[in-house]
Amino acid sequence: MIVAFLGTAGSGKTTMAGSFGRYLEEQGHSVAYVNLDTGVRKLPYEPDLDVREIVTVEELMAEGYGPNGAIVESYDRLLSEVGRIAREILKLDGEREYTLIDTPGQMESFLFHEFGVKLMESLSDPLLAYLFDPEILKRPHDYCFVRFFALMIDLRLGTTTVPVLNKIDLLSEEELNRHKKYLEDIEYLTARLKFDPTMQGLLAYRMCSFLPEVSPPVRVVYASAKDGRGFDELETLSYEHYCTCGDLT
Repeated sequence: MIVAFLGTAGSGKTTMAGSFGRYLEEQGHSVAYVNLDTGVRKLPYEPDLDVREIVTVEELMAEGYGPNGAIVESYDRLLSEVGRIAREILKLDGEREYTLIDTPGQMESFLFHEFGVKLMESLSDPLLAYLFDPEILKRPHDYCFVRFFALMIDLRLGTTTVPVLNKIDLLSEEELNRHKKYLEDIEYLTARLKFDPTMQGLLAYRMCSFLPEVSPPVRVVYASAKDGRGFDELETLSYEHYCTCGDLT
């Protein structure tokens, strides 16, 4: 089973990959780790495949590139290696029960670069966990944004995408329940948006009104890379994704 972690910088992708991998190993599963971040310096896991063996941001900056230019150039150079990287990931997938992919810290360098698209297209039914931070959930239309962004990731990369609210260890029970209500009950969210007089509210209302028609069946995972909450749910979703008798409702 291939599970990839995607999210904005600071969303906890790398920590999640390491912690979830250790959880799976404690459950008796064999796990392979893949690092696709050319700029990371330290990892909480030992990668079985590491793109830093091909190119690093640090090396490119030594050539004269600035930080952003080095990131873009690193994936330009990896693009020619995407076939080989995909084959190595598929080989790991055949040898281990789980292969966890840690994507770049700067999400756009994977999501909007052809390297990320071609790689995901070359893999065998990967499940993608889209991590987002509770800090961005301030107003009703923020929840609409999160649900649609997960759908756009699915559209861009062609992968089944599961929204994962990470860092729930930072939330009170009341805060967590409020997030769950907005994220899971689209009718409730739409009703709240209907009375939002702002242009953002109107746009979100119209979008959420037809979200059930365009969104595939999926459920949100509430997790903490620090204390392990939600790992059992993520494991279950991973299994259901590969099981012909299951779905992600």
